[in-house]
Amino acid sequence: MNPALLHHGGRLTEAARTYGGDPAEWLDLSTGLNPLPWSGAVPPIEWSALPDPDALAALEAAAARHFGAPPELVCAVPGSETALRLLAGLLALPGRALTPAYRTHAEAFATSRPIAFAEAPQGAEAVVLANPNNPDGLLRPPAAVLDWHDAIAVQGGWLIVDEAFADCHPQMSVVAHVGSAERLIVLRSFGKFFGLAGLRLGFVIAPPALAAPLRALLGSWPLHAAALALGTAAYADTAWIERTGAELPHRAAALDAVLASHGFAPQGACPLFRYITKAPALFERLARARILTRPFTDHPGTLRLGVPADPAALVRLDRALADG
Repeated sequence: MNPALLHHGGRLTEAARTYGGDPAEWLDLSTGLNPLPWSGAVPPIEWSALPDPDALAALEAAAARHFGAPPELVCAVPGSETALRLLAGLLALPGRALTPAYRTHAEAFATSRPIAFAEAPQGAEAVVLANPNNPDGLLRPPAAVLDWHDAIAVQGGWLIVDEAFADCHPQMSVVAHVGSAERLIVLRSFGKFFGLAGLRLGFVIAPPALAAPLRALLGSWPLHAAALALGTAAYADTAWIERTGAELPHRAAALDAVLASHGFAPQGACPLFRYITKAPALFERLARARILTRPFTDHPGTLRLGVPADPAALVRLDRALADG
């Protein structure tokens, strides 16, 4: 297998180079993004001027309302992955990360090692947890997350909760618990739920003692004009947000039915993707059918599949699974 396809999803050009065909012929189920992205009305984007600080403040205020967080704690960033790497430098602590999880959770820190959920920390450490988790979609209740935070904070550490997929489960977020008295940081992603990953837009919700130096590191213009305009407009589109939140579970259930009909037991609570095990040759078989999924180096035989956009894409997957 091409090692590049094991790093992260979305490398259609690399997949086509390895397995053939034109990238436009491929069905990309490798990313876990909403396959029906937000496409509402966007105000004209002024490309000839520097991004306006007021536009950045408006975006952060719109995002804060969506998250249920005080706007002064919300810092917009050019992608939550970038934010995590900057936070690692600011915290200057050893990292701990769950497994399986995002590669960046471990890579962001100079030193990092695995940790099990609720495991007692060993001194002051920066512990990173995704909720819902990626790639297995495991969703942990806020009370359990906050209990772990308390155990980490007592040791002088920090808990960083990566809520990249939490738009699908707003009631499970711990954003409301971020404050100056807590050692809790929450990361949020715009691109997953809204399906516009190319904007590279994310948010850090952090106590003022961390939010201020993070803003200083990012500088005067952390985001381009399109991210400011589209992000603000999308977060204000409550009708689309509510409709999408209601539709995604139905599309996920349709994917579950197809996977189950071929003998797989799909895992995960997040309606943007499913995780399957005991599928040692399935990545290659689907790739030969021009369908890209997400394999994992440390967990061979497992795959993450994004939810198809429409019945035609689901039928294509069904036929490829049957052709084995």
